[in-house]
Amino acid sequence: MNGFFSLLAVFYFAVVMPLQAAEKRLPLKGEVFTIQKHTAFLILPDKPQAGKPIPWVWYAPTLRGLPANSEKWMFERFLKAGIAIAGVDVGESYGSPKGRAIYTALHEHLIKKRGLDKQACLLARSRGGLMLYCWAAENPDKVRCITGIYPVCNIASYPGIKRACSAYGLSAEELETQLAKHNPIDRLELLAKAKVPIFHIHGDQDR
Repeated sequence: MNGFFSLLAVFYFAVVMPLQAAEKRLPLKGEVFTIQKHTAFLILPDKPQAGKPIPWVWYAPTLRGLPANSEKWMFERFLKAGIAIAGVDVGESYGSPKGRAIYTALHEHLIKKRGLDKQACLLARSRGGLMLYCWAAENPDKVRCITGIYPVCNIASYPGIKRACSAYGLSAEELETQLAKHNPIDRLELLAKAKVPIFHIHGDQDR
């Protein structure tokens, strides 16, 4: 029986995981790969500036179907300016420590192995705000700037503590008690001290 489960595990990591990565569809030509079993992507400009780290935009959330075709026009302009785009799917992490650890792994990979700049320009769309802001608060030296497109910045307002607590491995009561340790709106001082520029675009619909 143990041999059977071992065989299943080998099949999953050797076949299923690569297929999941391959299924990721991007709005523009790019590379899909995995970071610690999570699907990631990288879209590089055709002619990056030789001899210098490549500037890049870190897009979140990279859930199934994202980034979408609606971002294509924006990505094309980034690439034309010599700017790469990257991201990793951490699921519905809501900015949890586990999700942040995967973000750190992606950052290290892109800097050490792909020639990207140490400082990323964060592009947080919707609940990507929870993911990127939580990581940024702990890594302000790795952030050049933050742009938000109707970004979520308060766990209590979305998705709500009861819905988010499982992603944190906590009960609702525990997360509520520890909220200030994880909530973007409670962690802005760290980014302000680092003088990280922030620009948000907001409307009345999350689309």
